[in-house]
Amino acid sequence: MNDAKARAAATYDAAADTFDDPALSFWDRFGRRTVERLELAPGERVLDVCCGSGASAIPAAERVGPRGGVLAVDLSSRLIDRARAKAVSRRLMNVEFRIADMEALGLPAASFDAVVCVFGIFFVEEMAGVVRELFRHVRPGGRLAITTWGPGAFDPLDGIFWSAVQVERPDLVRGYNPWDRIREPAALQDLLREGGVEGAECVAEAASHPIASPDDAWRIVMGSGYRGTIEQLEPAARERVHAATLGPVHERGIRAMNASVVYAIARKPGWIASGGS
Repeated sequence: MNDAKARAAATYDAAADTFDDPALSFWDRFGRRTVERLELAPGERVLDVCCGSGASAIPAAERVGPRGGVLAVDLSSRLIDRARAKAVSRRLMNVEFRIADMEALGLPAASFDAVVCVFGIFFVEEMAGVVRELFRHVRPGGRLAITTWGPGAFDPLDGIFWSAVQVERPDLVRGYNPWDRIREPAALQDLLREGGVEGAECVAEAASHPIASPDDAWRIVMGSGYRGTIEQLEPAARERVHAATLGPVHERGIRAMNASVVYAIARKPGWIASGGS
């Protein structure tokens, strides 16, 4: 595992303790929305990479039903454990969760009706190569769905957090913010083309996410990619960043953050099979 992947796995293993907190309901919201946009049919087979704790894999499994199936993978063992527990609690027998690298899946080509990657494509250095690999797993007539954060996502919390980090560790500011690379529909469209995927529909969706309290703002930090920066701070510095983040949220009466996203869906040319065939 290279450094970028090891860092992603460590970040989200650490974030797993807060990942499913109600303050971070955006994971489920956008995972489910991605699946809705795919219009999955009963009996279809789905591959979900960077599945987290099941935000898109669980609704996909519900949609394809017992005749269909979902294979979901992630590098974070703790998030995979959470996803498995959710599937068990919902009595979903048609979804399998594995710890695996999306760059080395070792799966047959053209074996899935849909391949899904929600908030994950930006964790690899060579994104175009991963797009090409994911599309290879889509069978003719199938779909590839990639969802990423849009322009201004997490503002104003994003700016407040990084200003607090700047005081303590300037060297860490935006040192782990890989999602910044593809925040616009045009950038995502260009990435898909570079990966050999033509004709994708890339749509930006403006959205906001409630912040019920300053404590919820900190839960968002601790249950998201920002956790990778927090884990590099000494305990005293972490406490100061905590205070310097919550202070402005309280003083400015911030009750929401930008949660814009960009959805991309591409269909592989070829025959279109009915679900489950």
